[in-house]
Amino acid sequence: MSRSRRHIPPNGWLMAFEAVARLGSVTAAARELDLTQGAVSRQLKKLEALLGVELLRRSGRQVVPTPQGAQYAEQVRGALSQISNATIALQANPEGGALNLAILPAFGAHWLAPRLPEFLRQHPGITMNMATRIEPFDFAAEDFHGAIHHGTADWPNAGALKLWDEEVVPVMAPDLYEKGMGAADIAALPRMQLQTRRSVWGQWLAAHGVEAGEAPVMVVDQFATMHKAVQAGLGVGLMPTYLVGADLAEGRLVSLAGTQPVHDGAYYLVWPEGGSDYPPLVAFREWLRDESIGP
Repeated sequence: MSRSRRHIPPNGWLMAFEAVARLGSVTAAARELDLTQGAVSRQLKKLEALLGVELLRRSGRQVVPTPQGAQYAEQVRGALSQISNATIALQANPEGGALNLAILPAFGAHWLAPRLPEFLRQHPGITMNMATRIEPFDFAAEDFHGAIHHGTADWPNAGALKLWDEEVVPVMAPDLYEKGMGAADIAALPRMQLQTRRSVWGQWLAAHGVEAGEAPVMVVDQFATMHKAVQAGLGVGLMPTYLVGADLAEGRLVSLAGTQPVHDGAYYLVWPEGGSDYPPLVAFREWLRDESIGP
């Protein structure tokens, strides 16, 4: 048993304590829990012995929480309410529930969001809650059932489903483009670089036999910022094909003819160990697997 599990008191003890703290009476708590007064009193003694803290005191004919007990009772009440709500929701909709997902900003806005209505249509009992995270995090410290990750399948203590390899191409505003430009001309222009993709420009230039040169490099933390900066003519950006496909097709951005995209890691759905069987995550994972994965 893990150390954390050894510090979780039995539910019966917590329910007895919460009821007495709320009702101010062992008798009333025993009636509510359908137990004898003696059983409730024994559970309270065991809980205080485990914690090493006095939780309740007699005040006249009432039982009142100590200051530490009042604070603990509030926290226990919230935890019991959460368990109760989760149980009711599961019984009402065994295949549904909330799916808390960490997403990359550009992936979420440009690939996932347009496709989510179909997923939710197929799974009407699931509620999606999404928040952006750029860097890997500790699943044990964050309340997420899964995350969309870019890089390699190296997330500690997590399972992973590969979605697709990311391909990036150099794009620029039409005003920066000149007919006949080649890779060497790109190297001479100001470049936009993503904070989490430090090596990608070096890979692209090396793949085309070009040295980096002395052109200035602007570092941004999100593709959305790079997208706007490139459209404004501030420089050339190496951007994923799924994100700029419509811009290239409609002439808002321009890329070089005859150059090859480079692969810079892959996209993965990752989830914490022990959480792979959570029904909403299973449904989402199967939908991603069956979806036409890729830009």
